[in-house]
Formats: sequence, C-alpha cells, structure tokens
Amino acid sequence: MQCLYLTMNFKVLVYFFLVLPVTLFCQTKVDDEDYVNDNVLKYDDFNYKKSIKTVQIHESSWEFGSPFIDLHGSEQIELSFDDLEADRQDYSLSFIHCNADWTPSDLMISEYLNGYFDLNIINFSFSANTLQKYLHYSILFPQQNLTFTKSGNYIVYVYANGDKKDLVLSRRFLVFDNKISIAANFRQTIGGAEQFNKQHLDFTINNSGYDITNPYKDLKVVITQNNRWDNAVTDIKPTFMGGNTLTYSLDDASTFNGGNEFRYFDARSVRFYSERVKEIYKDENLKNHIVLYKDETRATKPYLFYNDFNGKFLIKNNDFKGNMDIEADYVFVDFFLPYLNPEPNGNFYIMGKLTDWRMNKTSKMTYNYKRFGYEAQLFLKQGFYNYIYVLSNDSDKRGDETIIEGNHWDTENDYNIFVYHRKIGTYFDQLVGYRKLNSLKK
Repeated sequence: MQCLYLTMNFKVLVYFFLVLPVTLFCQTKVDDEDYVNDNVLKYDDFNYKKSIKTVQIHESSWEFGSPFIDLHGSEQIELSFDDLEADRQDYSLSFIHCNADWTPSDLMISEYLNGYFDLNIINFSFSANTLQKYLHYSILFPQQNLTFTKSGNYIVYVYANGDKKDLVLSRRFLVFDNKISIAANFRQTIGGAEQFNKQHLDFTINNSGYDITNPYKDLKVVITQNNRWDNAVTDIKPTFMGGNTLTYSLDDASTFNGGNEFRYFDARSVRFYSERVKEIYKDENLKNHIVLYKDETRATKPYLFYNDFNGKFLIKNNDFKGNMDIEADYVFVDFFLPYLNPEPNGNFYIMGKLTDWRMNKTSKMTYNYKRFGYEAQLFLKQGFYNYIYVLSNDSDKRGDETIIEGNHWDTENDYNIFVYHRKIGTYFDQLVGYRKLNSLKK
C-alpha cells in the first residue's frame, strides 16, 4: 500500500514538473514553435510547408480587398499561392465554419455548404523568366457547385494528393449577412497623455426588424485594425440600450493605438536602385539580394502623412512586362534596425502582409552585437511592400508598434467592425453585421 502511494505521488510530480510546463508553454508562446506538429490544422493563417510563398486571399475584384463577401451577393474570393518546389501537385481545398473566436463551430459540413464539399485547384502556371522556379496556383470560390449557406467565420485549408492530413496552408475569410446596421465615428480620447496618440471608435447598432433577445449574452462585437488579428478587440459590451439601438461609447475596449504610417520599400526591379534600396547583388547561387538602407526609430519624430497600403503589398516586376503572377522573381531582402542594446522586454518582429501578419521565426529579428542593431532577411516575391516593426514579449499575441514607429492619433488606418449573433436554440455564431471604416474618410 505504501509503495502504491509513493508511485502515485511520483506520477503526480512527473505530471507537475514535465507535463504542466509544456502545457503552459503551448498556451503562452506566440512563436511558431508553439505548434508541436505542423501537420495539425490551425484555425489561423498558417503555411505548413516551407516551399509555399506569397499566399494571397482577397475579394476577387480588387487585389487590395479583404477576404469578406456577402452571403447573398455575387462576390467571389480568390486564393493564390506559389510553390517553390516547382513540381506539379494535386492540390484541393476544404472549408470549416468557425465561431466568433475562431474555434470550430458545431455545424456539420452539410449545414454550411451546398453542393460539393471540396474543390480541386486546376489553375496553375509555371514561372517564366525567373531565377527562382515556382508554380503559381489560384482558385475562385464560391462556385456554382459549391456555395455557402451560413454566414460567419470560415477557414479554408489546402491539402495535397487527396490526403486531408497532408496540409499545405490555411487562411481565414468571412461571409457576412447584414441584418443590422452599424453607424460609427472616430474621435480623440478625452484628456490625459493618450489624447494625442489613441484613436477611439464610437458606434451604434440598429437592429430594427431583427430580434436580439439578450445583446449582452448573445451578441459579440469584434473590431480589427488594418486586417491585423493580433490586436483585435473582442470583448465589447453596449454602454446604452434604447429601443432598437445599442450604443457603444465611452469604452476603452474600442480604443486603439494610432501608430504611424507603414514603412515601405520598392523591390520591383533587380536592375535599378529605388529610394529605399542600398545595394543589389547576386550570391554564389545566383540568388538576387536587395539590401535596404538602415531604418530609424520614429518614436520621437513628428507625424508625417503619406499614402500607404496599410500593410499590404503589390506584386510587380518592372524588369519584364507580362504576367506578374509568374514573371515576378524572388529576392532576399535584408532589413536592419539600429538599436543600442538588445531589448530586454521581448523580441522585435517585421509585421505586415509580407509576413502574413504573424510574429514567428520567419519575421523575428536577431540582434547583431557588431552592428549594434536588429537584422532580418526575408525571401520575397518582387513587388512594392509595406511593413512596420513591432515588439512582443512572447507571452501576448499583441504586437506593440509604438516602441519603434511612434503613436499618433491622426494616422490613417482601416477598421472593420464585425457583429456576431447566436440565436437562442442554435449552436453557432452568424455574422449579422459588417462595416468597414477609415480613420480619415468620414
């Protein structure tokens, strides 16, 4: 009996010292290393193979559009990507309906899809006039033989050779069904030091003609800034209720850092130098390299407005005139950020669509003690890119751009407001309201 008691205690100690720390590590660390097995589906934007590059997902009519479509509209979403292995692969895609918090809903696939449940990617092209060989794949959905029947959050994932365990990539997109209306306006925060660096969003929801029994429990409001999910606001409750109007005001939850306009560089040519390019060369493997001029902190500099893409990029090759999808080459781009001493409160990351808005091993910068600064190298398709530097302490998914970029209330930013509703008796969140806003465009 005593031996059994000691054995049980030993097992408890083993669990406490070995299993529990691993669990906590997986819950807190935001790096890609928190995924023990890269072949397990993440309900997130993720590439499962290193050869997959330049994944783009957007409403098909505009390459700078967001992947949001109307449930009852005629819009389609375009998904495209490059495979640097350059061998023809049989790729297919499937869809998962998710709740407002991006956890999978309890709907069966037949409850949110009509027609086929999977699509084969039949559109592909080989690269041309490029040193880096690749295949470019693209597909549009929904299609005549596959339509969505429920609004909400969705994950599309691509798999290879008919094996859904052979994952290639996953991306988020949203299908909305506007049953309520949203009115909103921006203002500076009232008083205090944050008055000149924060952007506050007041908004109202009008649900006339649509029944919301308990808005405090059944309604979920999410706000994103520039399509970033790391700093999305998800816990917002109405401050006033009257008739068919819900008012969201005087709530710090809908206050964002103004930040700064995105930095940029032009990598459309490997023959001619552009404004931000310091050096262009080929290495011993005939790979093109672009070295950018060193960046400087903007935290103490006055705000300067200029037009940007709010973190997006444009694929283009100025050295050839043809199909940019297959004639834009890949280049190594070197970044350098002077910084007197290593930052003790976390790590710096390159943030933007060029890194899929992720803070991971690819976007993480390393400190160079000889150069006294942070450096990183990205392998990117030729084009015009936006980016910022953010700091993360690796215990919070939110990146802090204010340390390097500064913080200004009058910065131009895009915002999205999503309103989700779970009807009584149902077991999924439907997206009943969507509104896009810009901090400068009234």
